[in-house]
Amino acid sequence: MYALTTHIPLLRPLRRIPLSRDQMMLLMAAINEIFLGVDHYTAHLISGTIVIREWIPIVFGPVAGVLLLVGGLIALRNRPVATVLGSLVLVASVAVGLLGAYYHFVRAILPSGPAGARVGLDLLVWAPPILGPLFLSFVGVVGISAVFEEEPPGSGRVQVLPGRHVRLPYSKTRAYLFLIGMGILATTISSVLDHARTGFENPWLWVPTLVGIFALAVSIGLGAVRTPQRADVLIYVGAMLLLILVGLVGFVLHVQENLVAGREIVLERFLRGAPFMAPTLFANVGLLGLIVLWEPRREA
Repeated sequence: MYALTTHIPLLRPLRRIPLSRDQMMLLMAAINEIFLGVDHYTAHLISGTIVIREWIPIVFGPVAGVLLLVGGLIALRNRPVATVLGSLVLVASVAVGLLGAYYHFVRAILPSGPAGARVGLDLLVWAPPILGPLFLSFVGVVGISAVFEEEPPGSGRVQVLPGRHVRLPYSKTRAYLFLIGMGILATTISSVLDHARTGFENPWLWVPTLVGIFALAVSIGLGAVRTPQRADVLIYVGAMLLLILVGLVGFVLHVQENLVAGREIVLERFLRGAPFMAPTLFANVGLLGLIVLWEPRREA
């Protein structure tokens, strides 16, 4: 009832793509891990010197991405082994994200600072992005959800080990929708904190915030509906496409903001100016949201 190609007949030829929804989710998780490693590298270069603990997400991201891709190949012949490998990598991703968020939060609250300078909105705005590392955790949770197969699709009955099943209170599709909602929420808050540094002097900076709030409500709302109508699904698809559009436009605008006169590229401006990769989080979560409506199984 949720399938994208069911509600949009023009997309039915896409059913020929030989990947199930969970396989596409794991592929996106692998790609995300690699790009998050690159993103952490550019972010940590701002200080001029990368300390040992700052290398953890930088190294972990690409390694985790490659291991997930290898796990995908192993799954073609031995799914149980691939499940164990993928689970270990994704659980580690959750842990690395939480550890990074802790380090960033400690930098923001100034536990050893003077009275009146230990927690405040200004500190959260100007400190290292609190939610940045948590995207590793988000990818880990989404990936773990994809690792365990739902049998049959839509039942909420998930196989965690050979012969062992756990029944969820709702279907896997609805669980994905709730996860996407959490990803949209984190992305929107991160955008608000970044744009707060400019004081929102440009009214267009409110666009990603408003689109994020709308997409969040639509995602959670669709997940709460047991039997969605075609209109519900189409509104959700529209919200995800808006997120992708906001992400792509934001990426272009951030790149243009960092270019100097003559449209020349100065590396320092890209490191310390508008974070050019940050808007792509909107496009990323929007694409994940569309994959949620993909066919749970491959076509025969």
